[in-house]
Amino acid sequence: MDKSHSKKDLRARLIEQRLHLEDRMARADMLQRVLRIWLVDRPETVIGAYWPIKGEFDPLPALHRWKEDGELLDEPQRRRIGLPVIDKVHKTLSFHIWYPGCPMEEDAYGIPKPKDTELIVPTLLFVPCVGYGPGGYRLGYGGGFYDRTLAALEPRPYTVGLGYTNGFIDDFEPEPHDQPLDAILNDNGVVWPV
Repeated sequence: MDKSHSKKDLRARLIEQRLHLEDRMARADMLQRVLRIWLVDRPETVIGAYWPIKGEFDPLPALHRWKEDGELLDEPQRRRIGLPVIDKVHKTLSFHIWYPGCPMEEDAYGIPKPKDTELIVPTLLFVPCVGYGPGGYRLGYGGGFYDRTLAALEPRPYTVGLGYTNGFIDDFEPEPHDQPLDAILNDNGVVWPV
């Protein structure tokens, strides 16, 4: 079996497992807490995130709370959150301002994206993980959007993968184009770097 076939099968299996985790809501609550604590001392004020699909962890409640907390500091910060918008020509992502209730529309893949909001450049980027392994490498959906985006962004944002513990692949072998993440968080805490 070739590598692309085995990755496709692995993706399908991990997504199916994630969709049927009996305790997914409890795991999501734990990861919300992990994320909120992890963000406390981060210096970044512009964060890129994602709209959750296929049972992915939803980072937006914790990020909205992070944004509100910035306004309550002794020296208030203007914190901003962006969601990805696909560049169909270059097959990369740009990030546009998101806030609860902002106008949204579906992209070519049926995923909600901000409609006509300001373009931002994140200095911290949260990336969804179908799976992840040693060295900070992630398994995505196979489209390469995040890898191409990370290879092109200057300066490169600090990148953090988010996933559940069932997504860990101890023998994951990255391909040459795979971009390692700076950190990975799951419902047990920080799993990369260790």
